Amino acid sequence: MTPLKITKTLFLKAPAAHVWKFLTQADRLAEWFHRGGADLVAKGEYSLLTNTLGKEGTKMCWGQVIEFDPPHRLVHTFTHDHLKGVETLCSWTLTEAEGGTVLTLEHTGWEKVGEGAFAMAANHDAGWDEHFSRLRRVVS
Repeated sequence: MTPLKITKTLFLKAPAAHVWKFLTQADRLAEWFHRGGADLVAKGEYSLLTNTLGKEGTKMCWGQVIEFDPPHRLVHTFTHDHLKGVETLCSWTLTEAEGGTVLTLEHTGWEKVGEGAFAMAANHDAGWDEHFSRLRRVVS
């Protein structure tokens, strides 16, 4: 199987240090993705909590921070119940540009899913688009 990789690039009209907060601070993550159980920290475990009615605060995504270089690079594993314990990898790169930040996400590891990997990657690809439309609104 050819390795699948989701790559998303956003041009955000904010400095990298500001964008970084939205990737690592629990309350800022809640504004565009899911509330963090706590802020992400170097080499730490993290969890993201659901806001689904009746299940608020339940852990829905989790992983381990592998690289933490504020405000330039964040790499962490990423899994949830639908991935059945398979850990994918999210690598975030923030590059300062005139007038803002270029934020790039590479989400890899889909081949470890096995059967249905393409469908799972396609669902996450669409999901990232939805989340990133909110990120663009709240980060500015």
